[in-house]
Amino acid sequence: MKVSSKEFQQNVGRYQDAALQRPVIITKHNRPHTVLMSAALFEIVMKGRAARLVEDLDKDTLNAIGNSSVGPEHDQLDKLMETWNP
Repeated sequence: MKVSSKEFQQNVGRYQDAALQRPVIITKHNRPHTVLMSAALFEIVMKGRAARLVEDLDKDTLNAIGNSSVGPEHDQLDKLMETWNP
């Protein structure tokens, strides 16, 4: 669902309710500007991020990372890194 920022401002409650079902794209000058989504969807999106601050990780996650290892089936990745120059 797309809505102009003016329409959104005039009917905030309506679009808050709509965002519980699916994200609401709020446009500014006919271009997507912001997105309103449910807290539940936001939590799912944020948990799925590829990168997080270490400070945001819980103790169990930090321990799991610290105790993890890469199996020998991925040894070829070490060889790729030897020649990689960023």
